[in-house]
Amino acid sequence: MLKETGNILNRPDNEEFVLRLFITGASPNSARAISNIRKICELHLKNRYSLEIIDVYQQPERALVEQLVALPLLIKKAPGPERRLLGDLSDEKKVLKGLGIVI
Repeated sequence: MLKETGNILNRPDNEEFVLRLFITGASPNSARAISNIRKICELHLKNRYSLEIIDVYQQPERALVEQLVALPLLIKKAPGPERRLLGDLSDEKKVLKGLGIVI
């Protein structure tokens, strides 16, 4: 499990985004999803996010708990409501909309 954390800004109007990306090993789709979400987070959520990358081959119980049916899958845990985004996250506009981020 790899955990990356951006620092939270010391302003009350900034919410921390808690994200979990579920992947299947080192597959091309997994690699693209990791690269894409890191880029999006650094560009649009700098210092306001935590990203946990979970390889379901190494932690299959996490996939069962979240009731995953397809991967890669990004789950936004906070701020609510929870949202799920499927695929390699290459469409930045769709990812931002799914995360509830307005540019």
